[in-house]
Amino acid sequence: MYQISARGPRAAIETAWDTLAWTDPSPAGAVDAKEDTRLTWRLDAYAETREDAEASAALISEVAPELNPVIEALEDRDWVTLSLEGLPPVRAGRFIVAGSHALTKTAPGKTDILIEAGPAFGTGHHGTTLGCLLGYEHVLKTGVPNKVLDVGTGSGVLAIAAIKTGAQRAIGTEIDAQSVAVANENARKNSVANRFTTYLTRGATNQIIQSTAPYDLIFANILAGPLTRLSPKLVPLLKTDGHIILSGLLTRQEPLVRAAYTGRGLNLVKRIRRDGWSTLVLQRKS
Repeated sequence: MYQISARGPRAAIETAWDTLAWTDPSPAGAVDAKEDTRLTWRLDAYAETREDAEASAALISEVAPELNPVIEALEDRDWVTLSLEGLPPVRAGRFIVAGSHALTKTAPGKTDILIEAGPAFGTGHHGTTLGCLLGYEHVLKTGVPNKVLDVGTGSGVLAIAAIKTGAQRAIGTEIDAQSVAVANENARKNSVANRFTTYLTRGATNQIIQSTAPYDLIFANILAGPLTRLSPKLVPLLKTDGHIILSGLLTRQEPLVRAAYTGRGLNLVKRIRRDGWSTLVLQRKS
């Protein structure tokens, strides 16, 4: 495993992130961007081989010449899990997301979600997951959703939040088999496995997804490119007056993603920005 890192102005970092995330196929298996200091941002990408790492660095240098990407070989360890161990609880509205090391007892009026450090995305610490939880808090003001679809569920935290606040059924989708196992295990640990199951599938054409539609709520915390491409498939799955919560997009990518959904009859009702990432909450009107 190789890590490719670069520091620089926000605009350059976002350009590099955007290129690595949208290139299909991308030489980077995972990409993250965040504020490093008051004046600089940091990009971290990960690649399985040296060749892919060098290709990632070349892409960064090509689109953002002011950046100086550095490649570092990592030990053969579970770096995702190690980086998450000991993280403090995340508080998002009524929700508290934490591992067993930090989740001790239920606070009055709060909903606890047990998510251990692991290889699936979604502990609540990232701006996109936090934004989705806050977006869901807004949806709950209009009522509790009955059926929920969580596209790219990762750890399952969003679907688990929905079940724990009254949803009757949630379906998760993942393109990574390890994430499917993690999400289903988290469903068991949170005592919601009888109402939440994650399936290994790509897109939204799976028979189970189609047969369970329409949904009162759809989560899609993935990337701007897939969000845009999936809009013709996801919108028809949404019930009239239902909500869809979209994240995984940089703030400057909002117009493209928003247009893909408002152009199909949805109205933007809430926008949340955290750490350079945006979350959009839209509603389907009759």
